[in-house]
Amino acid sequence: MSYAPLPGFWATASQDERDACYDNNRAVPDSPALIEARNAAAATFRAAHADHLDLAYGPHERNAWDLFPAERADAPCLVFIHGGYWQRNRREDFCAFMAGARAHGWSTALPGYSLAPDATLTQIVAEITAALDWLQENGPNHGIAGKVVLSGWSAGGHLAAMALGHPLVSAGLALSGIYELAPIRETYLNEKLHLTETELAALSPMRLPMVPKPLAIAYGTKETRELIRHSRDFHAARAAAHCPGHLIPVVNADHFRILQSLEAPEGELMRAALDLLHP
Repeated sequence: MSYAPLPGFWATASQDERDACYDNNRAVPDSPALIEARNAAAATFRAAHADHLDLAYGPHERNAWDLFPAERADAPCLVFIHGGYWQRNRREDFCAFMAGARAHGWSTALPGYSLAPDATLTQIVAEITAALDWLQENGPNHGIAGKVVLSGWSAGGHLAAMALGHPLVSAGLALSGIYELAPIRETYLNEKLHLTETELAALSPMRLPMVPKPLAIAYGTKETRELIRHSRDFHAARAAAHCPGHLIPVVNADHFRILQSLEAPEGELMRAALDLLHP
């Protein structure tokens, strides 16, 4: 399968056009209101489920888990990695999207991680591995001992793809992710990431051996064309390697509203998470 790290229009695109392809806030005019509502809902959710919060897995400030165990310790667990292009957002503001999984009797868990420029992408990827190591060892002490579906949104989709091979993980659900880093290095996002050639090769899921675990890859049909391309290309590469998992275009969803399909108990992405453990 031939593959080009950069899209065909890239060479003639202006810097602003390149930046716009990865500026999700600009692409969704009401994103400030959506973010405000997300954060308010999360604060309410955390206040109502405060027994297993801020559990440190590493030495840095953001190296912590928020765990929401189900009634049964052996229930499946949806792990969700937040997005923000590896340089913004925090785990505390995404827990309300776990309502769908909890309605099905699942546990849920959200890890935090250090952000650029304080950490390199190499360090961030290593932190997610360390977080999963901690959950594998300590999850049962907090009532989480079932199969893990590793999910992530935006940059979290990239991190979920990178960590799919972890022994704790049974399957993955990557939402609106980044799977090739070459174009990222040529946008405004690299001002904090400072991506190296080594990182492009070692941390782009498109360039790595495909992990043969089930991985559903989703994107919103109203996302930027680059976000759509990443998902389609990554799914095609996995399919060519005979790796299981569906490509899920969520109709009329933009980069922010796609999460509503995970939050709703009967949402398309919540159903996809259920199907990953019951193919």
